[in-house]
Amino acid sequence: MSTEAICWINNKIIPLKDATISVMDHGLLYGDGVFEGIRFYNNKAFLLEAHIKRLNASAKALALKLPKSINELTALVTALVNAYQNESGYIRLIVTRGKGPLGINPALCQEPELIIIASPLSMSDEQAQTEGIRTITASTRRIPADCLDPRIKSLNYLNAILAKIEANNAGVQEAIMLNQQGYVTEGSVDNIFIVSDGELYTTPSIDGSLAGITRQQILKLANESGIKTHIETLAVYDIYAADECFLTGTGAELIPVNEVDGRKYANCPGDIFKQLKALYKESCYN
Repeated sequence: MSTEAICWINNKIIPLKDATISVMDHGLLYGDGVFEGIRFYNNKAFLLEAHIKRLNASAKALALKLPKSINELTALVTALVNAYQNESGYIRLIVTRGKGPLGINPALCQEPELIIIASPLSMSDEQAQTEGIRTITASTRRIPADCLDPRIKSLNYLNAILAKIEANNAGVQEAIMLNQQGYVTEGSVDNIFIVSDGELYTTPSIDGSLAGITRQQILKLANESGIKTHIETLAVYDIYAADECFLTGTGAELIPVNEVDGRKYANCPGDIFKQLKALYKESCYN
């Protein structure tokens, strides 16, 4: 099967290598736009309704009018998945402010630009899944929620990139970001969970974490399987003292953490992680 990525742009599907946008697009110039990452399995986009709902909410928060209706976006994503030659992969759904003159004024942009990409996805390596990853807590703090609401999934990821640079420089795979008060938010591009005494904990958006679609699915599966869940503020101490820690995201799915700031977990992957990973994989194909 071909692994060549394809793209819906300018009302047609073309090879991704042939896709272009204007250098005056405000998504490129200023990060003015929103996006969603969506997985598809067996030629079906997973949790598509939730992703498009979040895209719409993010666009509303930025006063950015979507160029297509919810139903039209759903149909376009489905058509692209059907046109792609692999049964599984990754969709990047992007809406930018569109072309405009230099300067940040969004009112001067002509019309929003819609781009949908279907591509193969590099999964986390097998070693990461079987042994877990090493992490640090980053000195780069998450932008406060009263400055930029973390529920907006915008094109501007510089804050997360700075944390990722710290992880690279430390020789680890990921960085855990804190807010201005020193409480845990999330990883650079993934939500964080811990397990303590058999119960599952994750952080609230008000503390600076994205309202992750995969995060919500994990909470749902945990509740359905009888695992008690909590959405509450977590300190770095809670991460250090936990029995298990793992990260979640659309692309990564679930990744176990075996070390935070040099502190290793006795069991990685832990029993709760393995149970939830199995449930999650099952839900992806149903």
